[in-house]
Amino acid sequence: MKSKNLKLNTICVHTGEIKDEQFKGAISPLYMSTSYAYENMDIKQYPRNFNTPNQRALSKKIAALEHAEDAIIFSSGMAAISTSLFAFLKKGDHIVMQKQLYGGTHNLIVKEFDKFGIEYSFTSGSEEQDFKNAIQPNTKVIYIETPSNPLLSVVDIKMVASLAKKYNLISMIDNTFASPVNQNPIDFGIDIVIHSATKYLGGHSDILAGAVCASSEHIAQIHGVAINFGGTLSDFTVWLLERSIKTLGIRVKAQNRNAKQIAKHLKKLPDITKVYYPGLKSHPGYELAKEQMKGFGGMMSFELSQEIDPVAFVKKLKLIKPSMSLAGVESTIVSPTKTSHALLSAEERMAQGVSDRLLRFSVGIEHRDDIIADIENAIAKVKKQTVTT
Repeated sequence: MKSKNLKLNTICVHTGEIKDEQFKGAISPLYMSTSYAYENMDIKQYPRNFNTPNQRALSKKIAALEHAEDAIIFSSGMAAISTSLFAFLKKGDHIVMQKQLYGGTHNLIVKEFDKFGIEYSFTSGSEEQDFKNAIQPNTKVIYIETPSNPLLSVVDIKMVASLAKKYNLISMIDNTFASPVNQNPIDFGIDIVIHSATKYLGGHSDILAGAVCASSEHIAQIHGVAINFGGTLSDFTVWLLERSIKTLGIRVKAQNRNAKQIAKHLKKLPDITKVYYPGLKSHPGYELAKEQMKGFGGMMSFELSQEIDPVAFVKKLKLIKPSMSLAGVESTIVSPTKTSHALLSAEERMAQGVSDRLLRFSVGIEHRDDIIADIENAIAKVKKQTVTT
C-alpha cells in the first residue's frame, strides 16, 4: 500500500522498512558497510553521500510522516538547519527570520552569516505585517519555528507560506517542537520542514540526528550541499532512529495528553506566575494552534515567582530530570539561559522574552499525577528552606 493511504502508526512501523530477504527477520537489517560496489550499480552508495540502504529507507519513512516527496537525514539538527540554509543562500542574499528562535539557530545566523556576506533580518513580531516589513528586494528565504523554543509562540504557517509564494521565496520551518504527529507544515504550503531528530523522532535521549523533508527538487539541492558539508549520520544511528520512530505516534500522543493536563494544573499554582503552552485557552496563539496543530505537544515553559529560586527548585525535583535536551519519554527541565540560549547575550535573550526565571519543561510519558506531585513538592521544599534560612 502507498504511504498516503496509511494511518500514522502504520507509517511509523512499516513505511521505509527494509525487508530481510535472507533470514526473514521482523525488523530492518542493519548495513554497516562504509564501502560498496560501484560497477553496474544504479546508485553509487557511500555513507557521506546520504544514500546507504538504511539512510534511504529511513528517509522514506520520515518523508511519509511529513507528507513530503523526499527527505534527507543528518548528523544533528543544526547540521540539517545549516545545510538547508546554505543550500538556498549565497553572498548578497537576504533571509527573514522569525524573532523567537532556538538559540542555536539564532547564533548560527548572527555569528556566521556575516562571514559569507549573507544578510538577515529578524521580524519585530509574528503577524503578517511583521514579515512583510522585513522582506527586502534580495530576500530569498523565510524561516520560522512554531511552536517556538522556548516560549511556545505560535506563527500562522499558512500565512507565511502564502507570503513566501507571493514574493517567490523559499519557506522553511523548524517543526521539532510539534513533531509530524501534531503538525504537517507542507499541508499548509511550506517548502522545507526541518527537525532535530534528536528530539521527538528519536524520543529516548540516546541518539543525535537531524532531518529535512521537502519536494524532490528541493531535497536534491540540499543534498548537493550536504555532500560537501559532510554532516552524514552513521548507519547504526540511522537504524536506531528507525526503531524509535516506530513508537512515535503513541509516545507523542501520550505526551500531548500529559502536557495539557499538567499545564492546566500549573496555571493554578500561586508560585508559578506564567505558563507558556499553546493548549491553554489563555495562550495568545491558542486559536491558531487549534487550526494548524492536531495536538498541542509535550513542550511547555513556565516562570517561577520571585519567592522561588529556580536553581534551588530544580535541585529539589526527584522525578523530573535537569537535562539539556528534550522530548524523551522521561520528563526533563532546563534553564534556557544556561543551555539552549546561553550563546545569546543577556540583551538578546530579554529581547526574545527569555528571562532567568524561565524553565523549559519537556513532559514525558510518566503518570501526570506523579509529575505534578514532584513539582509541588519541590516548590514546598524551596519555600521551607527559604523560611528556615
